[in-house]
Amino acid sequence: MAYDHYVAICKPLHYGTIMGSRVCVKMAAAAWASGFLSAVLHTGTTFGVTFCHGNALGQFFCEVPRILKLSCSDSYLRELGVLVITVCLGFGCFIFIVVSYVQIFTAVLRIPSEQGQHKALSMCLPHLAVVSLFVSTVIFAYLKPPSLSSPSLDLVVAVLYSVVPPAVNPLIYSMRNRELRDALKKLILLVFVQQQ
Repeated sequence: MAYDHYVAICKPLHYGTIMGSRVCVKMAAAAWASGFLSAVLHTGTTFGVTFCHGNALGQFFCEVPRILKLSCSDSYLRELGVLVITVCLGFGCFIFIVVSYVQIFTAVLRIPSEQGQHKALSMCLPHLAVVSLFVSTVIFAYLKPPSLSSPSLDLVVAVLYSVVPPAVNPLIYSMRNRELRDALKKLILLVFVQQQ
């Protein structure tokens, strides 16, 4: 999405040739392949880990760091290596998104009309909001000090980064549609009037 927005805003006349169907298929295939590879590597290395601290995770899904806390063998080092590779790939994607948006915002600031700036920003801000929500909750989940850690807080944060971004994604993107915004305002007014 960041690359699509970059091409649409920074190279609008070349958008059709740069973002053809082949490029979109290749980008989608790369995203699917990297996710599948990461899942296969984690699953394969997790099966080699022995557990001695029970098998209750206290989460609603199996997170790799939680599984590693239950490990008691040296084989967890393989899984830790896979985790480092996954984090590096994720960090590379994050850097790509940041560089794309820096170039986008630089181009938007050069647009002379305020209406043009608003139109360009309204295209980018929903994606940036979803990415920011996801990244901020993941950073909090994995980089918070152990003193802040509690099972209930960990569970809430895990829900925030795994369930909330995909759930609000359609809502955020559809808010650009004026008819949907008007229908949502009517619904909120209707609910508000019925409560009184």
